[in-house]
Amino acid sequence: METSTSTSTSTSTSAVNAMASVAAPPPERRSNPLRRLGGFGPSGLLGLAVLLFWLLAALLGPWLLSHSTAAMGTSNVFAPISAKHWLGTDYLGRDMLALIIEGARYTIGVALFATLLASGTGTTLALLAAASGRWIDAVLSRGLDTLTAIPSKMFALIMVAGFGSSVPMLVVTAGIIYVPGAYRMARSLAVNINALDYVTVARTRGEGTLYIMLREILPNIVGPMLADLGLRFVYVVLLLASLSFLGLGIQPPAADWGSLVRENIGALAMGGASVIVPALAIASLTIAVNLVIDNLPGRTARERGAR
Repeated sequence: METSTSTSTSTSTSAVNAMASVAAPPPERRSNPLRRLGGFGPSGLLGLAVLLFWLLAALLGPWLLSHSTAAMGTSNVFAPISAKHWLGTDYLGRDMLALIIEGARYTIGVALFATLLASGTGTTLALLAAASGRWIDAVLSRGLDTLTAIPSKMFALIMVAGFGSSVPMLVVTAGIIYVPGAYRMARSLAVNINALDYVTVARTRGEGTLYIMLREILPNIVGPMLADLGLRFVYVVLLLASLSFLGLGIQPPAADWGSLVRENIGALAMGGASVIVPALAIASLTIAVNLVIDNLPGRTARERGAR
Protein backbone atom coordinates (compact mmCIF):
# COMPACT_ATOMS: atom_id res chain seq x y z
CA MET A 1 0.00 0.00 0.00
CA GLU A 2 2.82 2.33 0.90
CA THR A 3 4.66 1.29 -2.23
CA SER A 4 1.73 2.14 -4.46
CA THR A 5 1.29 5.46 -2.69
CA SER A 6 4.93 6.39 -3.12
CA THR A 7 4.83 5.28 -6.74
CA SER A 8 1.79 7.39 -7.48
CA THR A 9 3.34 10.33 -5.67
CA SER A 10 6.55 10.10 -7.67
CA THR A 11 4.56 9.70 -10.85
CA SER A 12 2.48 12.79 -10.14
CA THR A 13 5.60 14.74 -9.19
CA SER A 14 7.33 13.82 -12.42
CA ALA A 15 4.22 14.73 -14.36
CA VAL A 16 4.05 18.13 -12.68
CA ASN A 17 7.74 18.70 -13.42
CA ALA A 18 7.23 17.72 -17.02
CA MET A 19 4.27 20.07 -17.38
CA ALA A 20 6.25 22.88 -15.76
CA SER A 21 9.14 22.32 -18.13
CA VAL A 22 6.77 22.42 -21.07
CA ALA A 23 4.89 25.48 -19.83
CA ALA A 24 7.97 27.41 -18.85
CA PRO A 25 9.28 29.64 -21.66
CA PRO A 26 12.77 28.92 -22.92
CA PRO A 27 15.50 30.99 -21.31
CA GLU A 28 16.13 34.22 -23.17
CA ARG A 29 19.36 34.21 -25.08
CA ARG A 30 21.47 37.26 -24.61
CA SER A 31 22.87 38.63 -27.79
CA ASN A 32 26.64 38.50 -27.89
CA PRO A 33 28.15 41.68 -29.35
CA LEU A 34 31.26 39.77 -30.43
CA ARG A 35 29.12 37.33 -32.39
CA ARG A 36 27.41 40.22 -34.15
CA LEU A 37 30.77 41.77 -35.01
CA GLY A 38 31.89 38.41 -36.41
CA GLY A 39 29.10 38.60 -38.95
CA PHE A 40 30.55 41.70 -40.58
CA GLY A 41 33.50 40.07 -42.32
CA PRO A 42 36.96 41.61 -42.83
CA SER A 43 35.85 44.48 -45.06
CA GLY A 44 32.91 45.25 -42.79
CA LEU A 45 35.13 45.34 -39.71
CA LEU A 46 37.55 47.64 -41.53
CA GLY A 47 34.73 49.99 -42.47
CA LEU A 48 33.36 49.87 -38.92
CA ALA A 49 36.78 50.72 -37.48
CA VAL A 50 37.21 53.71 -39.81
CA LEU A 51 33.67 54.90 -39.08
CA LEU A 52 34.18 54.64 -35.31
CA PHE A 53 37.48 56.50 -35.64
CA TRP A 54 35.82 59.45 -37.34
CA LEU A 55 32.92 59.43 -34.88
CA LEU A 56 35.33 59.54 -31.95
CA ALA A 57 37.33 62.26 -33.70
CA ALA A 58 34.17 64.34 -34.12
CA LEU A 59 33.09 63.83 -30.49
CA LEU A 60 36.35 63.87 -28.56
CA GLY A 61 39.00 65.20 -30.94
CA PRO A 62 38.64 68.95 -30.35
CA TRP A 63 39.05 68.47 -26.58
CA LEU A 64 42.09 66.23 -26.97
CA LEU A 65 44.07 68.53 -29.24
CA SER A 66 46.96 70.30 -27.59
CA HIS A 67 46.72 73.41 -29.73
CA SER A 68 43.97 75.44 -31.33
CA THR A 69 43.34 75.83 -35.02
CA ALA A 70 42.58 79.50 -34.49
CA ALA A 71 46.28 80.27 -34.10
CA MET A 72 47.64 81.65 -37.37
CA GLY A 73 51.19 82.15 -38.51
CA THR A 74 52.67 79.62 -36.12
CA SER A 75 54.43 77.88 -39.00
CA ASN A 76 55.17 78.23 -42.70
CA VAL A 77 52.21 78.14 -45.03
CA PHE A 78 51.72 74.86 -46.90
CA ALA A 79 54.47 73.24 -44.86
CA PRO A 80 55.12 69.59 -45.75
CA ILE A 81 54.41 66.63 -43.50
CA SER A 82 56.88 66.56 -40.61
CA ALA A 83 57.23 65.43 -37.01
CA LYS A 84 55.83 68.77 -35.84
CA HIS A 85 52.93 68.82 -38.32
CA TRP A 86 51.87 65.28 -39.11
CA LEU A 87 49.64 66.39 -41.99
CA GLY A 88 51.36 69.65 -42.93
CA THR A 89 49.90 73.14 -42.64
CA ASP A 90 47.28 75.11 -44.57
CA TYR A 91 47.39 78.48 -46.35
CA LEU A 92 47.49 80.31 -42.99
CA GLY A 93 50.12 78.11 -41.38
CA ARG A 94 47.60 76.20 -39.23
CA ASP A 95 48.11 72.53 -38.43
CA MET A 96 46.09 70.37 -40.85
CA LEU A 97 45.63 67.53 -38.36
CA ALA A 98 43.84 69.86 -35.96
CA LEU A 99 41.77 71.29 -38.78
CA ILE A 100 40.72 67.82 -39.97
CA ILE A 101 39.70 66.81 -36.45
CA GLU A 102 37.68 69.99 -35.90
CA GLY A 103 36.19 69.77 -39.38
CA ALA A 104 34.88 66.28 -38.61
CA ARG A 105 32.37 67.83 -36.21
CA TYR A 106 30.72 69.79 -39.02
CA THR A 107 31.08 67.22 -41.79
CA ILE A 108 29.70 64.33 -39.73
CA GLY A 109 27.40 66.28 -37.41
CA VAL A 110 25.55 68.29 -40.06
CA ALA A 111 25.27 65.28 -42.37
CA LEU A 112 24.00 63.04 -39.56
CA PHE A 113 21.28 65.45 -38.43
CA ALA A 114 20.21 66.10 -42.03
CA THR A 115 20.08 62.37 -42.75
CA LEU A 116 17.99 61.65 -39.66
CA LEU A 117 15.64 64.48 -40.65
CA ALA A 118 15.27 63.19 -44.21
CA SER A 119 14.86 59.51 -43.31
CA GLY A 120 12.56 60.19 -40.36
CA THR A 121 10.28 62.49 -42.35
CA GLY A 122 10.25 60.26 -45.43
CA THR A 123 9.53 57.10 -43.42
CA THR A 124 6.72 58.78 -41.45
CA LEU A 125 5.05 60.07 -44.60
CA ALA A 126 5.44 56.67 -46.27
CA LEU A 127 3.80 54.89 -43.34
CA LEU A 128 0.95 57.39 -43.41
CA ALA A 129 0.50 56.97 -47.17
CA ALA A 130 0.50 53.16 -47.00
CA ALA A 131 -1.83 52.88 -44.02
CA SER A 132 -4.31 55.67 -44.81
CA GLY A 133 -5.56 55.05 -48.33
CA ARG A 134 -5.36 56.04 -51.94
CA TRP A 135 -6.21 59.74 -51.58
CA ILE A 136 -3.48 60.60 -49.06
CA ASP A 137 -1.05 58.30 -50.87
CA ALA A 138 -1.65 60.06 -54.17
CA VAL A 139 -1.28 63.55 -52.72
CA LEU A 140 1.96 62.76 -50.89
CA SER A 141 3.47 60.86 -53.80
CA ARG A 142 2.71 63.53 -56.40
CA GLY A 143 3.88 66.34 -54.10
CA LEU A 144 7.23 64.67 -53.42
CA ASP A 145 7.60 63.82 -57.11
CA THR A 146 7.40 67.56 -57.79
CA LEU A 147 10.23 68.14 -55.32
CA THR A 148 12.27 65.39 -56.98
CA ALA A 149 12.00 67.19 -60.33
CA ILE A 150 14.18 70.05 -58.97
CA PRO A 151 17.93 69.26 -59.18
CA SER A 152 19.36 68.87 -55.70
CA LYS A 153 22.24 71.30 -56.06
CA MET A 154 20.03 73.92 -57.71
CA PHE A 155 17.54 73.62 -54.84
CA ALA A 156 20.39 73.94 -52.33
CA LEU A 157 21.73 77.04 -54.08
CA ILE A 158 18.26 78.65 -54.01
CA MET A 159 17.81 77.91 -50.32
CA VAL A 160 21.26 79.18 -49.37
CA ALA A 161 20.84 82.32 -51.48
CA GLY A 162 17.45 83.04 -49.95
CA PHE A 163 18.01 82.15 -46.29
CA GLY A 164 21.77 82.20 -45.75
CA SER A 165 24.33 79.52 -45.07
CA SER A 166 23.93 78.80 -41.37
CA VAL A 167 24.30 75.31 -39.93
CA PRO A 168 20.55 74.88 -39.19
CA MET A 169 19.72 76.04 -42.71
CA LEU A 170 22.13 73.51 -44.22
CA VAL A 171 20.56 70.73 -42.13
CA VAL A 172 17.04 71.68 -43.23
CA THR A 173 18.06 72.09 -46.87
CA ALA A 174 19.81 68.73 -47.10
CA GLY A 175 16.95 67.09 -45.21
CA ILE A 176 14.32 68.43 -47.61
CA ILE A 177 16.34 67.38 -50.64
CA TYR A 178 16.54 63.73 -49.57
CA VAL A 179 13.04 63.30 -48.14
CA PRO A 180 11.61 62.08 -51.50
CA GLY A 181 14.22 59.33 -51.83
CA ALA A 182 13.59 58.05 -48.29
CA TYR A 183 9.83 58.28 -48.92
CA ARG A 184 10.02 56.19 -52.07
CA MET A 185 12.07 53.48 -50.40
CA ALA A 186 9.87 53.31 -47.30
CA ARG A 187 6.63 53.45 -49.28
CA SER A 188 7.65 50.58 -51.56
CA LEU A 189 8.26 48.44 -48.47
CA ALA A 190 5.23 49.66 -46.52
CA VAL A 191 2.76 49.04 -49.35
CA ASN A 192 3.83 45.39 -49.60
CA ILE A 193 3.57 44.91 -45.83
CA ASN A 194 0.18 46.64 -45.77
CA ALA A 195 -1.25 44.04 -48.17
CA LEU A 196 -0.37 41.06 -45.93
CA ASP A 197 -2.95 39.06 -44.00
CA TYR A 198 -1.94 40.02 -40.47
CA VAL A 199 -2.41 43.72 -41.29
CA THR A 200 -5.89 42.92 -42.62
CA VAL A 201 -6.65 41.02 -39.41
CA ALA A 202 -5.50 44.02 -37.35
CA ARG A 203 -7.86 46.29 -39.28
CA THR A 204 -10.68 43.79 -38.90
CA ARG A 205 -10.39 43.79 -35.12
CA GLY A 206 -10.68 47.59 -35.16
CA GLU A 207 -7.10 48.85 -34.88
CA GLY A 208 -6.52 52.45 -35.92
CA THR A 209 -4.18 53.91 -38.51
CA LEU A 210 -1.52 54.88 -35.98
CA TYR A 211 -1.43 51.34 -34.58
CA ILE A 212 -1.10 49.88 -38.08
CA MET A 213 1.75 52.26 -38.85
CA LEU A 214 3.77 51.77 -35.68
CA ARG A 215 3.04 48.19 -34.65
CA GLU A 216 2.36 46.30 -37.87
CA ILE A 217 4.33 48.01 -40.67
CA LEU A 218 7.24 49.88 -39.08
CA PRO A 219 8.93 46.89 -37.32
CA ASN A 220 9.05 45.04 -40.64
CA ILE A 221 10.81 47.79 -42.58
CA VAL A 222 13.36 48.93 -39.96
CA GLY A 223 16.23 46.82 -41.37
CA PRO A 224 16.03 48.03 -44.99
CA MET A 225 15.46 51.61 -43.85
CA LEU A 226 18.59 51.52 -41.69
CA ALA A 227 20.59 50.46 -44.74
CA ASP A 228 18.96 53.24 -46.74
CA LEU A 229 19.83 55.70 -43.95
CA GLY A 230 23.51 54.81 -44.36
CA LEU A 231 23.39 55.44 -48.10
CA ARG A 232 21.46 58.65 -47.53
CA PHE A 233 24.22 59.77 -45.13
CA VAL A 234 26.82 59.31 -47.87
CA TYR A 235 24.75 61.41 -50.29
CA VAL A 236 24.37 64.20 -47.74
CA VAL A 237 28.12 64.23 -46.98
CA LEU A 238 28.91 64.62 -50.66
CA LEU A 239 26.26 67.32 -51.12
CA LEU A 240 27.53 69.38 -48.18
CA ALA A 241 31.13 68.94 -49.29
CA SER A 242 30.25 70.23 -52.77
CA LEU A 243 28.43 73.23 -51.29
CA SER A 244 31.40 74.03 -49.06
CA PHE A 245 33.75 73.73 -52.03
CA LEU A 246 31.64 76.36 -53.79
CA GLY A 247 31.82 78.61 -50.72
CA LEU A 248 28.15 78.13 -49.80
CA GLY A 249 28.51 75.58 -47.00
CA ILE A 250 30.07 76.00 -43.56
CA GLN A 251 31.32 79.57 -43.25
CA PRO A 252 34.59 80.81 -41.64
CA PRO A 253 35.94 80.70 -39.00
CA ALA A 254 34.38 77.22 -38.86
CA ALA A 255 35.40 74.78 -41.58
CA ASP A 256 34.39 71.35 -42.75
CA TRP A 257 36.38 69.07 -45.04
CA GLY A 258 34.91 70.50 -48.24
CA SER A 259 35.82 74.06 -47.30
CA LEU A 260 39.34 72.92 -46.38
CA VAL A 261 39.78 71.63 -49.93
CA ARG A 262 38.54 74.95 -51.35
CA GLU A 263 40.72 77.11 -49.11
CA ASN A 264 43.90 75.19 -49.89
CA ILE A 265 43.32 74.49 -53.59
CA GLY A 266 46.27 76.77 -54.38
CA ALA A 267 48.66 74.15 -53.01
CA LEU A 268 47.50 71.48 -55.44
CA ALA A 269 50.22 72.31 -57.97
CA MET A 270 52.85 71.81 -55.28
CA GLY A 271 51.32 68.52 -54.21
CA GLY A 272 50.45 69.90 -50.80
CA ALA A 273 48.90 67.62 -48.22
CA SER A 274 46.50 70.41 -47.27
CA VAL A 275 44.37 69.56 -50.33
CA ILE A 276 44.85 65.81 -50.46
CA VAL A 277 44.21 65.06 -46.76
CA PRO A 278 40.65 66.51 -46.49
CA ALA A 279 39.74 64.88 -49.79
CA LEU A 280 41.00 61.55 -48.46
CA ALA A 281 39.02 62.12 -45.26
CA ILE A 282 35.79 62.52 -47.25
CA ALA A 283 36.61 59.44 -49.32
CA SER A 284 37.47 57.30 -46.28
CA LEU A 285 34.23 58.25 -44.50
CA THR A 286 31.98 57.48 -47.46
CA ILE A 287 33.77 54.21 -48.29
CA ALA A 288 33.62 53.11 -44.64
CA VAL A 289 29.86 53.69 -44.48
CA ASN A 290 29.37 51.70 -47.69
CA LEU A 291 31.50 48.83 -46.36
CA VAL A 292 29.44 48.69 -43.16
CA ILE A 293 26.17 48.68 -45.12
CA ASP A 294 27.35 45.96 -47.50
CA ASN A 295 28.39 43.74 -44.59
CA LEU A 296 25.44 44.12 -42.23
CA PRO A 297 24.90 40.74 -40.50
CA GLY A 298 21.21 40.53 -41.42
CA ARG A 299 21.90 41.36 -45.04
CA THR A 300 24.67 38.79 -45.44
CA ALA A 301 22.50 36.12 -43.81
CA ARG A 302 19.65 36.83 -46.22
CA GLU A 303 22.00 36.67 -49.19
CA ARG A 304 23.35 33.32 -48.04
CA GLY A 305 19.83 32.01 -47.59
CA ALA A 306 18.89 33.16 -51.09
CA ARG A 307 21.75 31.17 -52.53
